[in-house]
Amino acid sequence: MSVNVTPHLNFRGTARGALEFYQSVFGGELTIASYADVGNTDPATADHVTFGQLTAEGGFRIMAYDVYPHLPWDQGQDPFFVSVRGTDPAELQGYWDKLAEGADIKQPIGPSQWAPLYGQLTDKFGITWVLDIATENPT
Repeated sequence: MSVNVTPHLNFRGTARGALEFYQSVFGGELTIASYADVGNTDPATADHVTFGQLTAEGGFRIMAYDVYPHLPWDQGQDPFFVSVRGTDPAELQGYWDKLAEGADIKQPIGPSQWAPLYGQLTDKFGITWVLDIATENPT
C-alpha cells in the first residue's frame, strides 16, 4: 500500500481562480466540479468549487474547494504552508517567479543556512508557499 498526502486548500469563493493560477504555475490537469454540477441551484454559489484538483508532472497535486456559505470559515494567520521541494534550482526558480506575482514575499528565494535554495511567500490568494532544494540533513 502506498499513501500520498495532498494539501487541500479551503477558500470562500476564490478556489477556481486559485486553482487556475496554480495550473499556470505548475502546469498539469485541472479538474473542477461546481456546486451547480452537484445540484446546487443557489445562483450566489452555483459556480463555486465543490471539488477541485490539480495534478501535474513529477507528483505535484493540490486540492481545493469553496467552503459552503452556511459554514464558518476563517483563513487564519499562516495556519499551514505548502512546501514544494525539489532538486532542480531552475525548476523551483520558475515556480517561484510565477507564484510571486502579486505575492507578499516573506523570505526572498536564495541560499540559506539549511538549503542551497529557499524562499517563502504568501500568494495573492493568501496561501503561504515554501520552495526549497531538499538536502540530506537540514540543520
